[in-house]
Amino acid sequence: MVSYIVRRLIQSFFVLIIVSILVFVSLRLLPGDPIRMLISQNQQAQITQEEIDYMRHQYGLDKPLFIQYFNWLGGVFKGDLGRSILDHVPVAKEILRRLPITLNLGLPAFILGMILGIPAGVLCAVRRGRFIDTLVTTLSNIGITIPVFWLGFLLIYIFGLKLHWLPVQGYTSPAENILLNLKQTFLPIICLAVFPIASTSRQTRSSVLDVMKQDYIRTAWSKGLRERNIIYKHMLKNSLIPVVTLSGMGLSMIIGGSVIDETVFNIPGMGRLAVQSVFSQDYPYVQGIVLFVAMVVLLANLLTDIAYSYFDPRIRYN
Repeated sequence: MVSYIVRRLIQSFFVLIIVSILVFVSLRLLPGDPIRMLISQNQQAQITQEEIDYMRHQYGLDKPLFIQYFNWLGGVFKGDLGRSILDHVPVAKEILRRLPITLNLGLPAFILGMILGIPAGVLCAVRRGRFIDTLVTTLSNIGITIPVFWLGFLLIYIFGLKLHWLPVQGYTSPAENILLNLKQTFLPIICLAVFPIASTSRQTRSSVLDVMKQDYIRTAWSKGLRERNIIYKHMLKNSLIPVVTLSGMGLSMIIGGSVIDETVFNIPGMGRLAVQSVFSQDYPYVQGIVLFVAMVVLLANLLTDIAYSYFDPRIRYN
């Protein structure tokens, strides 16, 4: 297991290098100039080309592309992701400031997806063809296909504008006011949790139905064992490997999947920062966020593979 983890970490290192090259080059290929973003419309007619060149030199944008990349990569190895062109703040510091906000939305949504989706899928499989199966399956299909932004606007319209029960935007840290935090994050968490609940329910139902066809499950039923014991001791653990794969993807989406949600509800997390940085062509922000999300995805995939050996003892990594 240790040698496998070491190999995966080495592979992850090279994947991160490739991701860093792709994001660095692709940003420079986009039309536009981040220096022009710093200049207001009133200053456009007054500023000279020499002043623009000086500003470009200050941010190192006048150097050849490969030198810019290696300068940035050298800073990454030292824990320095650079400074924002527009805000003039360290990128790593801003990511760490906004990360708890994104986790405050993503983690509860992920947990809801597990604690509601898995029991719902088991219930549908055990009661296959009955009313509860039809109802939950229909709701799951709707939850998988519904657009997050449309659901967000719908919840804002109903619970914010019509009923006036919940705020429709903004964010307050739970350390400052936990009650206000719960009110402000309730709708965004629901939006983020709908897809994990629906997809986990569908995958669990399919996996449990496959396991129910196995001989040892039919033997357990024929012995007259209690349904609860059959489900929890014989059926559930063996059917969770596909669900673990899906949950691993969901774990990585805690960071990367909040872009639309934070934009709709005006929450200052990493997702909203990424959107603003792309539109303003703030290269250091985009590069730092993409690299951080790639690290989270690789870590989530590694943890998922390790979890396989727990749920299925036949799986061994050499």
